[in-house]
Amino acid sequence: MTRKIQNALTIDVEDYFQVAALAEAVDRDDWSSMEYRVEANTDRLLALFDEHQTKATFFTLGWVAARSPALIRRIRDAGHEIASHGYSHQLIYTQTPEVFREETRKSKTVLEDITGNAVTGYRAASYSITSKSRWALDILCEEGFTWDSSIFPVHHDRYGMPGTPHEPYLLQTPNGGTLTEFPLSTCPIGQYRLPIAGGGYFRLFPYGISRWGLGKINKAGQPFIFYLHPWEIDTEQPRLKVKAFSRFRHYNNLDKCMGRLERLLGDFRFGSVSDVLAGTAISTDAVAV
Repeated sequence: MTRKIQNALTIDVEDYFQVAALAEAVDRDDWSSMEYRVEANTDRLLALFDEHQTKATFFTLGWVAARSPALIRRIRDAGHEIASHGYSHQLIYTQTPEVFREETRKSKTVLEDITGNAVTGYRAASYSITSKSRWALDILCEEGFTWDSSIFPVHHDRYGMPGTPHEPYLLQTPNGGTLTEFPLSTCPIGQYRLPIAGGGYFRLFPYGISRWGLGKINKAGQPFIFYLHPWEIDTEQPRLKVKAFSRFRHYNNLDKCMGRLERLLGDFRFGSVSDVLAGTAISTDAVAV
């Protein structure tokens, strides 16, 4: 059954120095002077996906797109979906609605100008649409987005909306608009939901746990959504001086990630978010979050 269900493969296109866990070591004003590695790492992923004849959704940071428009065109020309990851990778609940709207609109415009295609999907930096930033969902609707993948239905120190649905659903925004939400995947273990969607969880857990948890979602008849960052396959990236926990989160098992990703592509069937949503039965009853 795991090979029959199509799952969503997603890449959050950002560089290592833009990650929230490393913010203590890098000032945003210094981004342009940092060693720039996202292009080469994203190209490695494009080559891997081409080898496996697999399409993905690339949630692309507007800052990266503005600096590397040719990279964005390579992603488009390879047949992948391009969606927005905001502009400056700031936590939404630290922004005002006015700043969030401005950055969201700016990122959408940059991506659409480069690709010539409408951008209708969104993912928040560090999944930072939480109970403190529900208002962002209304702004996404008003700015022309039709689907979102920002809500992680777990407890976490930086993100999470526990108690929200675990499968794709029609979301009702606070002002009554609607978005199709593809929440980040979790696997039930009794009353607990294990975050299993990728990223640090994919690097830190043994591969067997990821394969088991994702397979369990498919065996229940549901697609899962998987995410990764280009910097997670980059063993040569600079080591920044951060606290021990942040260092563990960011750097652990970078050397294992590419091999695990290759195994994952062989073990499961993948496509873009829009392709997976098109083949998924979603209730027309909107859920308020």
